[in-house]
Amino acid sequence: MIVQVIRLTCGGFVFAARMNHTICDSLGLVQFLTMVGEIARGASITKFPVWQRELFSARNPPRITCAHNEYETQHCQKETWDTHEMDHGLFFFGPIEIATLRSHLPMHLQNSSTFEVLSACLWKCRTIALGLKPNESVGLSPFITARGKLGQQVPNGYYGNAFAFPMALARVGPLCQNPLGYALELVKKAKAQMGAEYVSSVADLMVLKGRPKYRTEGNYLIGDTTHVGFYEVDFGWGSPIYGGPAGAIPFVSFYGRFRNSEGEDVIVVPILLPHHVMRRFLSELVKITNKDPMDFSDENMPNRSML
Repeated sequence: MIVQVIRLTCGGFVFAARMNHTICDSLGLVQFLTMVGEIARGASITKFPVWQRELFSARNPPRITCAHNEYETQHCQKETWDTHEMDHGLFFFGPIEIATLRSHLPMHLQNSSTFEVLSACLWKCRTIALGLKPNESVGLSPFITARGKLGQQVPNGYYGNAFAFPMALARVGPLCQNPLGYALELVKKAKAQMGAEYVSSVADLMVLKGRPKYRTEGNYLIGDTTHVGFYEVDFGWGSPIYGGPAGAIPFVSFYGRFRNSEGEDVIVVPILLPHHVMRRFLSELVKITNKDPMDFSDENMPNRSML
């Protein structure tokens, strides 16, 4: 792990950590940072690390029992984007934006989580913006923790990777043409796959298929870090103004938590897309949230910068 601390002239500081994802997931990282903070403050350690990586070993004999479209089990054409032609956008979603998205949903989907609703929205808007052919397949893979899942006993203090990302799969045409509820149903269906059997099937897939890479062609991977505890990490100066991922990478976005100038807790989503795609994405987002385009360009909603 690489750690860098930048002191600011205002008296604050930026604490940045870069890790190898084979060591831990976001919850494991927060556990480590929390312990560092406790040591720095001279406080008692509240949670000691647990190794037990054998919990997620393949079965004997290994057997794939679930569909795993999120992995490249056969040759896939790679999507390549020129990194000099990319836009990096930070999109903020507060209570008003989430309520507007929910207004597009039928009654039986009103109890869907904010993560599910927002993910369905971003998947649909992003797919429209990419301008793909109607018969092409696209996917959305939400990172879902195995902690607390029925049949999956993950001990308190385990800091290794304990998640999977089952894929929601759709044809471009129906996804783009149907109401938001269509995408949302697919997201909920993908999440419902997650359980002990699914996790075991992933481990067995790694053995039988030679550790295939996760699929990026036509796929969008998303993760929610708003509840993992970054905002509770305290190195002795109190809670951070912001805690979470530094930005987006191609094909992947992590939702972060942010408190805006009005004191509202909002979700910030970093997105990386080619210039022309980002313009179309913004246009679709404006349509579905009923917001003025200027709301997405001021200092609060969102801050867009060129890479």
